[in-house]
Amino acid sequence: MKIWYQSYVDYENGKSYWDRLRPHLNDIAAPGTTINIHGITPFDSYAHPLVEFRCAREMICNAVRAEREGYDAFIVGHFQDAGLYEARAAVDIPVIALGEATMLYCCQLGQRIGIVTINPRFIPWFHHQIGKYGLRERVTGVHSMVFEPGQILEAYGDDAKAEDVRRLFEEQGKPLVAQGIDVLIPGGGIPMLLFSRFHNHTIDTAPVINGIPIAVKMAEMAVNLKQLTGQGVSRTGDYVKAPDHVIEEFLSHPKGL
Repeated sequence: MKIWYQSYVDYENGKSYWDRLRPHLNDIAAPGTTINIHGITPFDSYAHPLVEFRCAREMICNAVRAEREGYDAFIVGHFQDAGLYEARAAVDIPVIALGEATMLYCCQLGQRIGIVTINPRFIPWFHHQIGKYGLRERVTGVHSMVFEPGQILEAYGDDAKAEDVRRLFEEQGKPLVAQGIDVLIPGGGIPMLLFSRFHNHTIDTAPVINGIPIAVKMAEMAVNLKQLTGQGVSRTGDYVKAPDHVIEEFLSHPKGL
């Protein structure tokens, strides 16, 4: 099995992150599964919906490329999941997204789920995302630290900065648990991987979830289930497959002015 893992940072700007992500993915993967990381340039360096949509376009193009290059599944390794539905409407291989996969799995771990994102500008985005997945009654709290995506990368390779991130996360997580949250999710692959060093990570008994293994295992399961049943996403609603000429037009359209 071969899986494309789509990071929203490139190696040039996220070297310390990628250098830890590669062995983490290798440790997670089942025997016989190969996971290749691919980045986006310019990388997602600023917390804003406009950046999310710019990166989403490249992600969708890469999902088509992954299918054409023989990949079995595509993982959107970015919690905001921008472009997820459009990618599923463009390819037949499973497309698994970090945010959606983590939230859905966490519904099995607790009744009330909270997210701590890295920047307050992501809070409205997350509430839209939660609503789109039909989880407003389950994912009931979103708090935030104050980092830009590029800035939080500095915690890799710097133990003091990593400890600052952990402390700031805990400061935002504790009030959520006090309000009745059962499960906490770091709102991004970068903090998830940063906290992966803490086995059985909890805040006041509430588990802090690393969604990266969840996304990988869901991708492997999706490939196996498709082999067993022949079934994939429904083509009657949100994921109606775009005609070939529409996909080609999307791939060839200029990216900017």
